[in-house]
Amino acid sequence: MKQLASLTLQITDREYQQIQGLIFEWAGISLGPNKRPLVVGRLSKRLRHYGLTSFTDYLTGPLKQQPEERQIMTDLLTTNETYFFREPAHFDFLKQQALPKLANQGKVRVWSAACSSGEEPYTLAMVLDEALPGVNWSILATDISMTVLEVAKAGLYGLNASHKIPQHYLQRYCLKGVRSQAGVLRIDPALQRRIDFQQLNLQADFEQVGSFDIIFLRNVMIYFDTPTKQRLISRMERRLNPGGYLIVGHSETLNGLGQSLTMCRPSIYQKTV
Repeated sequence: MKQLASLTLQITDREYQQIQGLIFEWAGISLGPNKRPLVVGRLSKRLRHYGLTSFTDYLTGPLKQQPEERQIMTDLLTTNETYFFREPAHFDFLKQQALPKLANQGKVRVWSAACSSGEEPYTLAMVLDEALPGVNWSILATDISMTVLEVAKAGLYGLNASHKIPQHYLQRYCLKGVRSQAGVLRIDPALQRRIDFQQLNLQADFEQVGSFDIIFLRNVMIYFDTPTKQRLISRMERRLNPGGYLIVGHSETLNGLGQSLTMCRPSIYQKTV
């Protein structure tokens, strides 16, 4: 095994094409040629785990024979960096524009559609709780990866995660762990109870999730080809209430996508009909 650990694993064109096809089938993700080093780097640990020396052995062995390995591979190839109050202009828009318009509603629903390890839905929860006193608000937080969802559900983060959280939110909604949780930031359990964490593949049917006033779909479509984006946005439109907002990442655009969405500002769209 020591020799395996030091072995530089190589992937053939055929093996890479097979992995491209599988992750597209399972998660709708289009892996371009530039992602080849990422695939090798992230999946090599699985080959070493099983003592394998080729990706073909992995594809025809554990990946084919063990259903749980499909989820592990998907987790490894879809988990991305996130942090509290990422792309803060979106949360400023909520506080200044969107939420005041929703404050008179008795109920407000928000969907964090690729919540990763939870920083986005917890950020949303802080903003909603402050801006909508007395309103019955709730958040659905979904991700394809069970690994990151377990982290999100726990609501425990390293203290370095607090650097991006404005001080008044930090004091109001975050607790510093003690004893066995010393050195850990804990999200206020009262906020956690307002968030429903669920595993969901955006390529599967999600009509059952209901409708929402705000949907965050940030930094997801950068991995999809155009037909996949079109199908996803069409389905997202149906989940959005009239007048509701769909928010994507700053590097993303809905140009040519969506029949009922009007851009309020770059990366923020409103359902007009």
